[in-house]
Amino acid sequence: MKVHLVDGTYELFRQHFGSKNRRGESGSDSGPYDATIGVLTSTLQLIEDGATHVGVASDHVIESFRNELWDGYKTSEGMLPELLEQIPLMEEGLMAMGVTTWAMVQWEADDALGAAAAVADADERVEQVLIVTPDKDLGQCVKGRRVVQYDRRKREIIDEDGVREKFGIEPESIPDYLGLVGDTADGFPGLPGWGAKSTAAVLARYTHLENIPTEASLWEVEGLRGAAKLSKTLQDNMELAVLFRIIATVDLDVPVGTVDEWEWQGPTDDFAAFCDRMGVPALAGRAAALAP
Repeated sequence: MKVHLVDGTYELFRQHFGSKNRRGESGSDSGPYDATIGVLTSTLQLIEDGATHVGVASDHVIESFRNELWDGYKTSEGMLPELLEQIPLMEEGLMAMGVTTWAMVQWEADDALGAAAAVADADERVEQVLIVTPDKDLGQCVKGRRVVQYDRRKREIIDEDGVREKFGIEPESIPDYLGLVGDTADGFPGLPGWGAKSTAAVLARYTHLENIPTEASLWEVEGLRGAAKLSKTLQDNMELAVLFRIIATVDLDVPVGTVDEWEWQGPTDDFAAFCDRMGVPALAGRAAALAP
C-alpha cells in the first residue's frame, strides 16, 4: 500500500489562489467556500486515482508551541479572513468525507505530517509514503524513495536525491540549514551573512551545527569565501542558531494513530448535507460511488 499525507493548510492556500487566478481569466464570480470545495475535490481526486490510506493535517490555529520559543514566529495576523474562516470548515468537510484529519492546535500541520510519515515508514506493509506538499520544511522527513514529497501542482516527486539537488545537503541537515539561513515565511531570520550557498557548502561537509569546527582555518570546504567572518558569526550566535534549528525541526511526538486507521472507508452520513451547504451536491455522489 501507499500512504498519502496531505498538508491541508497549504492545500487551502493553493486552492484559494488557484481558483482566484482561474476566475480572473474567466471573469466569473467567486464563492465564499471555493477553497474548501477545492480541497475536498482534490482530496477525493487522490482517492479516485487509487489512494487508499489518506491523512490530512491542518493548522486549526496558526499559532503553536513555537511562538513561545521566538517572539517573531508566524501568527494569524495579516492572514486573509476568508482563508482563516475556512480552516475549520475544511476540517469539518474532510471528516464528513471520512478522511482522517489532524487539526493541530499545540503543534503544526508539519508536525502531524512528519509524525505520520514516521509511523508509516515503520510499517513494513507500506510501499511508499507521499507527503503531499512542496514545503521545504518537510524535506527533513524524506528517506530515499520510500518517504518522499509530492508536489501536486508540478506533478513532481521529491525524493532524497531531489532534496540534495535542490539544497545541496542531506535531508537530515534541513533543520540546521534553516537555523542558519532563516525562514522569512515562518518569521525567524537565521544568522547574518549565512546565505543559501555558503550554508549548503558547510553543511554538505559537516551535516550538523555541532560538527562545524570552531576555527575557520580547520574548515574543509573548498571555494568558500568569507569563512572567517562566517565562523565568528556562528560562534557568537550558536545558541540562536540552535534555537532556530529547534523551531525548524518537525516534532514527531504527535498522536496520529496507525496506518490502518487512515484507510478511507467512504463518506459519513453527514457528507451529503455538508455538500448541500457548500452548494456542491454532486461531490457527495462522487464520494459515495467510490466507497469500498
